[in-house]
Amino acid sequence: MSEKFYTINQVAETLDMHHKTIRKFIADGNLPASKLGKQWRIAEEDLKVFMNTSEKPDIAYNVEYSAIDTKADKVKRRVQVSTVVDIEQIQKEEYLRISNTLIAVMNCKDAAMQDAPTLNVKYYEKEKRIRIMLWGSVRFIEELLGTITLLVENITLGGN
Repeated sequence: MSEKFYTINQVAETLDMHHKTIRKFIADGNLPASKLGKQWRIAEEDLKVFMNTSEKPDIAYNVEYSAIDTKADKVKRRVQVSTVVDIEQIQKEEYLRISNTLIAVMNCKDAAMQDAPTLNVKYYEKEKRIRIMLWGSVRFIEELLGTITLLVENITLGGN
């Protein structure tokens, strides 16, 4: 049984993102990939985990260990989380408010926003759907999911 692999351009098209964004995910270690000659290849299973579309939990954890002080055998644990949030029945004005609020939260200088977090928000006008993709520390994901919850509850309450 052979595993299926995708190019960066195929993944970018699938996720509706720029190929440079996919390259950044690979460089940051958020998306596992293998180099075949001069080209990167992403395994289908790794892409499914990255997109959270497989039978795995909604949040995928990627733990990376790096030594701080090799003499003292101390190890710094770094946990990176990625998640995808889809919100349906959203008007364009609501999408703009949600995306602007999330960008404002990311631009704050809070300690939860360390380790170069990433936010990608895409609005699908025909389907009236937002897809929010988040990558970063557990605190970052927690803070943004809390903000998303408040924003969505506000839309729901305001719409009644």
